[in-house]
Amino acid sequence: MAKEPVFYSFHFANDVFRVQQVRIMGVVDGDEPVSPNDWETLKRKGDSAVEKWIDENMKYTRCVIVLIGSETASRRWVTFEIAKAWKENRGILGIYIHNLKCPRSGTCVMGENPFNNWLVGGQTMAKHVNCYNPRADNAYLDIATNLQSWVASAIAQAKSRANSQAESSGEPLV
Repeated sequence: MAKEPVFYSFHFANDVFRVQQVRIMGVVDGDEPVSPNDWETLKRKGDSAVEKWIDENMKYTRCVIVLIGSETASRRWVTFEIAKAWKENRGILGIYIHNLKCPRSGTCVMGENPFNNWLVGGQTMAKHVNCYNPRADNAYLDIATNLQSWVASAIAQAKSRANSQAESSGEPLV
């Protein structure tokens, strides 16, 4: 199976070390990480600069993987990336990463499902997007073993959505 190009969406400050573990698995073709200094510089340039960076980095991907830590669901740019992925009919999935160990803080508490914050066709987006909760005893191995098939499934779901475009675009719950 070929490596699919993906975009990782996550809360940078809290989860960058956990995210790096997923990126280095080499199972999918992930976007290049941005350094903490580059991310802060980008944010200081304003919203349009961040949006442009996201557009450029998501442009040729087939799937967006939301890596869900303790605060991911409430992050502004994660919300933007979810909306963009849904609107552009990309594959989208979530993976809880609270059981991956961060060298600074160990594991963290399980975060909320960010897809519960969106309404699609009268249901929460969580009804349409798979979120995976890897085994606590070896989350790294579980992700490494299954990531490629999870991505393939998300891409297939996006194709199915495109074929039955009766659903409305994702709208945030108010």
